[in-house]
Amino acid sequence: MDGRDLGHSADDLPVTSSLPGAPIPFTRRRLALLVAGLFALWLVGVFARQVGEAASAAGQADQMRARNVAMEQDVASLEQELKLIEQPAFVSQMARGYLLGSPKEIPFTVAPNAPPLPSDAPGSTGIKPDAPPQTASPLDSWLQVLFGSQQ
Repeated sequence: MDGRDLGHSADDLPVTSSLPGAPIPFTRRRLALLVAGLFALWLVGVFARQVGEAASAAGQADQMRARNVAMEQDVASLEQELKLIEQPAFVSQMARGYLLGSPKEIPFTVAPNAPPLPSDAPGSTGIKPDAPPQTASPLDSWLQVLFGSQQ
């Protein structure tokens, strides 16, 4: 009997093994479908990995853009500082700290063993007024502010 007589193709017939009575359960068609399925899974895996790598590269590009913006801000602040440092007034002020002022200036320093200034010396804060004593707790003060006096 031929396989075509029963309405099946030759690919649907089971392949028999060399052992009598032990047919192989896969036909050629099923084996081809299995190989095609495995190939499709492999292909999906390759594409998924490529998509993951592309997403990672996009994230790295975003990080680089953010770093570039931060560096641009740093450069701008350094340029502003350079403009300030290059001004003659700033240079002369800093030179005074190293006793390199103009010839008309009289440099002076305070001796390292000089006593501290008295509390009523000119330019000092003088006598500080005492804070009025608190009769209520801070919580009571807040409650009075929020809800008014309870008297």
